[in-house]
Amino acid sequence: VQLQASGGGLVQAGGSLRLSCVASARTTSNNVMGWFRQAPGEERAFVAAISQSGSIAYDADSVKGRFTVSRDSSKNTVYLDMNSLKPEDTAVYYCAARPARVTVISRSRAAYNHWGQGTLVTVSS
Repeated sequence: VQLQASGGGLVQAGGSLRLSCVASARTTSNNVMGWFRQAPGEERAFVAAISQSGSIAYDADSVKGRFTVSRDSSKNTVYLDMNSLKPEDTAVYYCAARPARVTVISRSRAAYNHWGQGTLVTVSS
């Protein structure tokens, strides 16, 4: 499984970005896909995930209501739409996949065994 994240950049507070994660064939339909982020000096933290059936989970405290995760299996791509961005959203964002045929969403980074290279999101105040 190969994952390629893109779409990061510099945006002002209140702005929006769309992150994309292109996966090798069928990954997005066979695997639970997650988004994590890592701010400088902090551990990598769960942001959102989507299962094969379309179940979705968010880190409610930090992003629910502002971020939306979605999947286009025809393009083998998972998206993270980020709105109303805040300076505290600044981080490297990673997409990840759980093992194939595992259908349960997990918020633990240890549950994901495939990782993309990360894309940097910087939100200026």
